[in-house]
Amino acid sequence: MPLPFAFRRGLPMLACLAGAFALSAVPAQAATCPAPGQWLEPGGQQLAPDALFAELAERDVVLLGERHDNADHHRWQLHTLAGLHSLRPDMVIALEMLPREAQPVLDAWVAGDLGEQAFVDESHWHTAWGFDPALYFPILHFARLHRVPLKAVNVTPELRGRLVEEGWEAVPEAERLGITAPVEPLAAYRERLAEVYAQHPSRGDEEELERFIQAQLVWDRAMAFGLAEVAKKAALVVGLIGQGHLQYEHGVPHQLMDLGVDSQATLLPWSVSGDECQTPQEGLARAVFALDDSGSEAVSPKQLGVYVSSHEAGVEIHSILEGSVAEQAGLEAGDIILRAAGEPLSRPTDLSGLVRQQRPGTLLPLDIRRNDDEREVLARFPARSHDE
Repeated sequence: MPLPFAFRRGLPMLACLAGAFALSAVPAQAATCPAPGQWLEPGGQQLAPDALFAELAERDVVLLGERHDNADHHRWQLHTLAGLHSLRPDMVIALEMLPREAQPVLDAWVAGDLGEQAFVDESHWHTAWGFDPALYFPILHFARLHRVPLKAVNVTPELRGRLVEEGWEAVPEAERLGITAPVEPLAAYRERLAEVYAQHPSRGDEEELERFIQAQLVWDRAMAFGLAEVAKKAALVVGLIGQGHLQYEHGVPHQLMDLGVDSQATLLPWSVSGDECQTPQEGLARAVFALDDSGSEAVSPKQLGVYVSSHEAGVEIHSILEGSVAEQAGLEAGDIILRAAGEPLSRPTDLSGLVRQQRPGTLLPLDIRRNDDEREVLARFPARSHDE
């Protein structure tokens, strides 16, 4: 299935519809299937949890990967956070999910000054992130219960776009929040990013691929810079980040090394469900946790099912997913969406933010321009099924 991307004036950007890109590790066939609940060193050797956690407690940065829509991944993260907190109560939890501008809201949440809905509203969660906040609330409540500081380490799509389009030197240091330019990526990382980009149906030429790679590097560097800032204060910082940014130390770990953070470790969940049991390749991470997530259904964000870019009048549809809400509503490639629910649109995130707020079974009015004709289209989001 193609990965949803958002395009900003021709610049390919990973959309919050998909979260951070998820790249699959190349597995090795296992002679014996690891049992769920085991910690493994990539290559198959089982690790003793007490020894592993004692080692991790001495690190400056521990990175916990995730597939954003997998509830079991977030449960694993919570339990791992609890184990680390028992050894390092001075720890800080860093979040990919929110840009730095949301930091006052995270501080207010930890202090107990906000309820769940107020947190979602004031952090602009649905605009900044495309996944159900209920997946993250157990971790957020853990942080508040134990007064563990939460750190927002991402940047807004606007800043990410400026850094790619204008270049790092052209954006004043204060406007880029002091974040330094990324170190060049490893060749293997470039290859993996190119594979992801090749899956997009509206992919462009080599120049567009390079912009996509540079956008990804901004994302990696921003998160690494935020993690390094916390690590300088002698606290253990634990980052919750999409696994594609962490595998094989290619993304955020590579940028952390450039920032002088050598004492780091990456942990990943590893599925051992299914008929063909596989073990992770060497070098994938410091350790993986064997997880039977066959009963965990993915909680996907609401999607209209369109690939869009900014347009002077709104957002322009480039292609539509088969069987999507957009197709059923009669939208077509080439349509310009002017307004959604009466709100003018100027960029893809304006549309995706409104889509995420739609409740099951509701209609989203879209004012569109097709050729020279303006009309209203009603996008109907399916009702929640009884077994959800």
